[in-house]
Amino acid sequence: MAKTQPTHGTKKRQCYFCYSNASHIDYKDVSTLRRYLSSFAKIVPRKRSGVCMAHQRKLSSAIKRARIMALIPFVQK
Repeated sequence: MAKTQPTHGTKKRQCYFCYSNASHIDYKDVSTLRRYLSSFAKIVPRKRSGVCMAHQRKLSSAIKRARIMALIPFVQK
């Protein structure tokens, strides 16, 4: 007997940047970058954010660049 996978009504999330055909992630777009920060200003992992691997790498470097330019805080108080 073959076991079937239970479907709990969950569907795979699509990457926001792939869906919107973003050519690059701008470090000056703070409102978009804040979506991918936790309440303690840490970068959210791929599993929770639903971003693909290639865009997660670009996203993390954009967040780090925005932190250096003082657009986003390093640590939330």
